[in-house]
Amino acid sequence: MIQVLVVEDDPVAADAHRLYVGRVPGFVVAAVAHSRAEAVRALDRTPVDLLLLDLYLPDGHGLHLLRSLRAAGHTADVIAVTSARDLAVVREGVSLGVVQYVLKPFTFATLRDRLVRYAEFRAAAGEASGQDEVDRALGVLRAPQPTRLPKGLSGPTLEAVTRVLRAAPDGVTASAAGTELGISRITARRYLEHLVTVGRAVRTPVYGHVGRPELYYRWVSQAH
Repeated sequence: MIQVLVVEDDPVAADAHRLYVGRVPGFVVAAVAHSRAEAVRALDRTPVDLLLLDLYLPDGHGLHLLRSLRAAGHTADVIAVTSARDLAVVREGVSLGVVQYVLKPFTFATLRDRLVRYAEFRAAAGEASGQDEVDRALGVLRAPQPTRLPKGLSGPTLEAVTRVLRAAPDGVTASAAGTELGISRITARRYLEHLVTVGRAVRTPVYGHVGRPELYYRWVSQAH
């Protein structure tokens, strides 16, 4: 089992990341830390293989934490989970051992893809037969394939449905989403159900006076 330390200051996001990691076979969350200081204490107590590291922590930048860990001899790999898009930060992270970046907000499918690829890269052993094999091993880690949408779903329509959903803090029905976007209720429901499947929305039945309950869909926020 690959032991993971989740470092995330927002408790809701930290819990979501912990649940996501726990759903991927071969991975287990060894500890959760909400600050740089907590992460250092956790690493002193518990050996881990991988850090799921937020870069914006209340007591220092995540890369400052990583730099101090490397100086102290910690060799765990790192997947940065962050909203930071500064490529200079990305380059610095790579030099310190960040093997993947996952930009917030993200779906379970996105994190699962990165973790599965990391596990495959980590499992590679022995001596490479040549350059091609080295390139394939690095390619597994560095070039993840984009998550494919189910057949019949389009990216632009998914983005439109997502915007409607995010703008409705109390939830939205498939009928209401379809009316706002000019698409059928059935089509809107397919996109909403896809968002539920990938962990970006939740479905709640609301019971009326008569008939079957109406389904409301609500966006699941990923913190900063």
